[in-house]
Amino acid sequence: MLKKFYEMFSNDIGIDLGTANTLVYLKGHGIVINEPSVVVLNQKTGQIVAVGAEAKQMLGRTPGHVKAVRPVVDGVISDFEVTEEMLAYLISKTEKISKKFIRPRVVIGVPTGITNVEIRAVEDAAKSAGAREVYIVEEPMAAAIGIRMPIKEAVGSVIVDIGGGTTDVAVISLSGVVRSKNLKIAGDLLNNNIINYMKEEFKLLIGERTSENIKMAIGSVVEGNPMEAEIRGRDLVTGLPRQVIITDSDIREAIMPSVLSLLDGVKEVLETTPPELLSDIIHRGLVLSGGGALIKGLDTLLSNYLKIPIYLAEDPLTAVARGTGVILDDFDSYKEVLLTTDDASTPR
Repeated sequence: MLKKFYEMFSNDIGIDLGTANTLVYLKGHGIVINEPSVVVLNQKTGQIVAVGAEAKQMLGRTPGHVKAVRPVVDGVISDFEVTEEMLAYLISKTEKISKKFIRPRVVIGVPTGITNVEIRAVEDAAKSAGAREVYIVEEPMAAAIGIRMPIKEAVGSVIVDIGGGTTDVAVISLSGVVRSKNLKIAGDLLNNNIINYMKEEFKLLIGERTSENIKMAIGSVVEGNPMEAEIRGRDLVTGLPRQVIITDSDIREAIMPSVLSLLDGVKEVLETTPPELLSDIIHRGLVLSGGGALIKGLDTLLSNYLKIPIYLAEDPLTAVARGTGVILDDFDSYKEVLLTTDDASTPR
């Protein structure tokens, strides 16, 4: 009876709390918010100026007293108060879509390897932001649920979730993570690789947004049809604006050392996986999710490197958020995949 009461008068919300983007799922409506994890603060007054897409537009364009902050770094909360403000903004915006009387129940996706302290920080921030109940799920598990992998069966499933701050590699069987690794090699690092490459090779200083745009436009890790793009920045010699033409091979050269480290990280997880599960993986392959999975040719490169089939998840950017939605739709069936503070300290 109480359960039906809460269903009538309270929303169920799933949040993929990412370093680069935060997605929000509202039960009965699907994914209703997909915004950058950026908050702009007025340091004189301490007030929030903008959150999400509006805040990202201000990156690199703010006066001295106005600061753009990424409150989630490498997938974990680095600034508690700003994260709380961002979550409050997102929950409030979601609640306006479906107005209910009681505070919402929230499921939040976090990276693997998260500590007790970090779990509590996420829970506390969400409760302070207006959540009634907070549940935590590891992002690769949520992504696997979101793309309907058979996580409850006694077979090995491997997912590589490449986000903005971290990449999570997880071997899943019987609703649990058997082996996992959290790598600090993800979208943001590749952006920095491109920024550093432009400094060294072209003596051109570019911003984070420009780097990300160029990566998405012509970034690839295998040779294919030649691509080129015009890129603008500040000449490090003259200090004046300058534009250059760069090619896909330039971007490949910039990001390849990090990509090879990523491949090694995936290989290390497979090397420690129990043989019975490994035999499943050889036949079933590995699934890529997250925004980083969209880098052209990554699936081909990984398949050639590991000698197993590699599949790109359908709509990889939203896999984790969709997974939180599946959990909320059938909460009792997925209770065992949710994290507790005891799970955080268990080594894998």
